[in-house]
Amino acid sequence: MATATKSEYRARDIEVLEGLEAVRRRPAMYIGDTTARGLHHLVWEIVDNSVDEFLVGEADRVVVTLHRDGASITVSDNGRGIPVDKHPKTKKSALELILTTLHAGGKFSDKNYARSGGLHGVGASVVNALSEEMVATVRRDGYEWTQRYKRGKPTTPVKKVRPFRGRGTTIFFRPDPQIFRRTQFSAETIRQHLEDISYIHGGLKIVFQDETKGETHELHHPQGVAAYLEKLTAEEQKRPVHDQVFAVQRDDGKTRIELVMRWTEATDEQIRSYVNGIRTHAGGTHESGLRAGIAKAVRNYMEVHEIKQKGLTITNDDIREGVLGILSVFLSNPVFQGQTKEKLNNPEMQGMVEGLVRPALETWLNNNPSIADAVIGRIVLAARARLASRTAASEIRRKSASRKNGLPGKLLDCRSTNPDESELFIVEGQSAGGSAGMGRDSRTQAVLPLKGKVLNTESLTASRIMANQEIRDLVETLGTGIGPDFDIRKLRYGRVILLMDADSDGYHISTLLLTFFFRHMRDLIRQEKLYIAQPPLYRIVVGNETYYARDDAHKEEILASLPANRKVEISRFKGLGEMTPQQLKETTLDPKNRTLLKVEIESQLEADRTFQQLLGKDASERYRIIMEEASLVDDLDV
Repeated sequence: MATATKSEYRARDIEVLEGLEAVRRRPAMYIGDTTARGLHHLVWEIVDNSVDEFLVGEADRVVVTLHRDGASITVSDNGRGIPVDKHPKTKKSALELILTTLHAGGKFSDKNYARSGGLHGVGASVVNALSEEMVATVRRDGYEWTQRYKRGKPTTPVKKVRPFRGRGTTIFFRPDPQIFRRTQFSAETIRQHLEDISYIHGGLKIVFQDETKGETHELHHPQGVAAYLEKLTAEEQKRPVHDQVFAVQRDDGKTRIELVMRWTEATDEQIRSYVNGIRTHAGGTHESGLRAGIAKAVRNYMEVHEIKQKGLTITNDDIREGVLGILSVFLSNPVFQGQTKEKLNNPEMQGMVEGLVRPALETWLNNNPSIADAVIGRIVLAARARLASRTAASEIRRKSASRKNGLPGKLLDCRSTNPDESELFIVEGQSAGGSAGMGRDSRTQAVLPLKGKVLNTESLTASRIMANQEIRDLVETLGTGIGPDFDIRKLRYGRVILLMDADSDGYHISTLLLTFFFRHMRDLIRQEKLYIAQPPLYRIVVGNETYYARDDAHKEEILASLPANRKVEISRFKGLGEMTPQQLKETTLDPKNRTLLKVEIESQLEADRTFQQLLGKDASERYRIIMEEASLVDDLDV
């Protein structure tokens, strides 16, 4: 346990962080974390600024270069160039002001940027603060200008280098190894991200120069999101229910909404949403409006055409099953959840998207009766499959004596016989299983503790897998069978939740289980039945109030929100077994308070490649990764 303040608290204890020191002190607040994800977020921040020039019609080309060392990046565009003249209030060059000051930029009003992804005004300055070295080169007003920085501080004044007829901005930066444990960029991660952007911003030319491999990729897709949808359909190997794509867009000068979608025979729903070109992985109000618009349009169509199925109730999930869509929204004042911009919070966007999609989709269905028949047939099949699943589950009579005798003795089952309301926690170890068993709601929550490391099922046959006691207990508990014999209708629980320690062993066990589910129970993932629990890593006590933090970034966020004069006590949980049943209930088991991560297959090909790389028989790629990462390990469990 650590104490953040001393018993004597006076004015001299107050810290004033100047310039960008706050960013360096708590980088997770600005880029999410300091892992590979946060490292690449630096690239996205600079690229977003170049894309903003495209959005206002001032640029049409962005060049991103990954240099030979693999640890430095240059982003260049042919936009207007960052202003270099003196700011009237600060008397500093605008270039220096933008790159060294939080919340300084030209995007807080719509005078220069009507639609921008970088409205926090912290992106470029945060990258500067977290870089060992940055060089800004600006071409405008007939000259080329430059300034150098080190860890957020200028090392040279803004210099006029030479006469230059062109225009644009070039930013070179090298992330700081004092901040990031690993500063090597992934060329494939950058290429994929840039390719996504080139689809969302149809017409923008992006060049990715990968000097580590001597490759150049030119990414240009004038057909935009329509071409993106075709690419995803092929990559995900999803068979379309109809060939013609539903497409709708609206642009009133302030807000632009563009949607392309189709129904497929897949059993999952996949919506990729973007706001001002930024991928919103966690969705938001624009996605909520889309889902509501699809459901209402289909229901209105069925009602007008008096389409009814006796004894069958159509749910919104039935309607959206198999939908593959791309939603791109551009607006002047996006409100994101956090600096990493993964969720849109603008409340008005839900009504705007729904108001566009609902009438347009209903009209499209009316004008294309053959497509409408195929879509409605697909929806009815989804509803019948769901009904069959519920009927089969009821027929199993999972509480009967004969079935109960076939269940593992260590299973702490729940009392409910309704799969729709019950859930199974797969827990690491007997100690954690005991805490979960005492903290759960025994009516709807079951607990299955697993002993030791789970079998690595990658490349194993079903017979070898079922010879393992832990896997056999898991399969018998779920009741679905595996592989070709898997039957989702026999699933005994509506949710299957992995509950592991927040350490290397826990992550390893989660990966092994995800491998098993991906290879042998994939429909469990496709039908959104598999989740990962997020137990807290830290307990923060402030007076009579207690806070729980999921990770280091969440801890920093909580600490930043607390008054400066409060005494804070921080303790770190070493594992689930350290938590009392009440703590585990309050933070991880209770649906009112917990956070669950839904397991989804964003790209089946990428998931397949990842599992083969991490757990397959060929150890060469694994050896390469270990050798690259070995020098970065601070604390190794052996």
